[in-house]
Amino acid sequence: MALCKVLQLGDPALREKAAAHRFTGENADLFNLIGDMRDTLAHWRKETGYGRGIAAPQLGVLKRVIFLALPGAEPWPLINPEITRRSAEKIVVWDACLSFLAIFMQVERHKDIRVRYQDVRGEWQEVEAGEQGDLSELLQHEIDHLDGILCIDRVSDVKTICTKEEFEKRHRANSPYATPPR
Repeated sequence: MALCKVLQLGDPALREKAAAHRFTGENADLFNLIGDMRDTLAHWRKETGYGRGIAAPQLGVLKRVIFLALPGAEPWPLINPEITRRSAEKIVVWDACLSFLAIFMQVERHKDIRVRYQDVRGEWQEVEAGEQGDLSELLQHEIDHLDGILCIDRVSDVKTICTKEEFEKRHRANSPYATPPR
C-alpha cells in the first residue's frame, strides 16, 4: 500500500460529494484504497500524534469509504456509511482535521447516532455510537467528509477557533483524541 498526500483546506475536491462504492466480484480497488488510508493515517498519527480516522475524499478519492484506527481496537473500514438516527441531544466538542491540522475549533454534534454501513465483504452492519470513546463525534466528522462538509463548517462559536499551538497549550489535556507526538 502507499502513503498518500492528504488534501488540504482550499482544495475543491474536499467539497465534493463522494459516490457510493459498488461491490463487484473483484474489489481490489477497495482493498488498495483501504490500505492507502490505513498507511496514511498511521503516518499522520506517528508524525503528529493526531488522527483517529480518515475519509477517502481526503486522499482525492471520491468514494464513500472511511477508515478508523481507534486506540486498542481493530482497524475499521466502513463502506457506504450513513447516519440512520441522530439523538436530539447535542454536545460541543473540540475538533480538528488532518486536512487543516493547524486549526482547532469547537463544533456541535449529536450526542448519539446510529450508523449503517457495509463491511469489506459488502454485508450491511449497524453500530450505535455515543460519547464512549468519542465514537459519535468521530463518525459524524468522517461521514461529513463524504458529503463535502468540513468541521470548520460546523463551528459552534467562531471565538473557539485557535491554532494547534494554542489548543495544545490550553486544551489538549482534556482532549480525548490526541496523544503526544513521538
